[in-house]
Amino acid sequence: MDNNNYQLLITGANRGIGLEFVRQYAADNWRVIACCREPEAAPELQALIKQYPDIHVMALDVGDFRQIDALANQLKDTRIDVLINNAGIYPPSDFNHIDYEDWATAFKVNSMAPLKMAQAFSKHIARSQLKKLATLSSKMGSLDDNTSGGSYSYRTSKTAANMVMKSLAIDLKPLGISVVTLHPGWVQTDMGGSNALIDAQTSVHGLRKVIANLSMSNTGKFIAYDGAEIPW
Repeated sequence: MDNNNYQLLITGANRGIGLEFVRQYAADNWRVIACCREPEAAPELQALIKQYPDIHVMALDVGDFRQIDALANQLKDTRIDVLINNAGIYPPSDFNHIDYEDWATAFKVNSMAPLKMAQAFSKHIARSQLKKLATLSSKMGSLDDNTSGGSYSYRTSKTAANMVMKSLAIDLKPLGISVVTLHPGWVQTDMGGSNALIDAQTSVHGLRKVIANLSMSNTGKFIAYDGAEIPW
């Protein structure tokens, strides 16, 4: 099948890793539904639209579950080959300084929204050719990898997201949907900072390979951008 028959839906598409996903898939002739909270305030995404006519930008705040349902209904006749839950937040927190309301918001955006997206769009994915669902997580959500402590809000919300994806890999098997949890590496973005180890282009190039290799035979794994499996 020609790539231009494949369709991607991605959240958090206005910057960083999300924007790079949009760029790379569009350059590979995919049709891309790029979702973000304020499309009119996303100049880099708007510039990509001019370059690639198969990018369609939709307003979506994943923290508002009514918006998710409304978008799913709007796209009810659309097949989605790959859905990437990329939107996420990183509230600062440590043992002595934590905002509990921010922590609750982190759970809603980072942990609950990926499940809500799966519920709302599972039929769209099941109708497609590729039938793939991916969520951007982080090694910071790995219990095994935590050797530095801190970052309570972000770490716990990503650990919860990991469990959501592990359960989805089981629950979506009857629909033929394969599921992967992704670690993008420490990436030079607004969230990752300028001291990060890799750029977004390198991360996304690797993550796309992981998604391309995803199937029902390896569904439910936690995989890094370089193909290495991450311990939970």
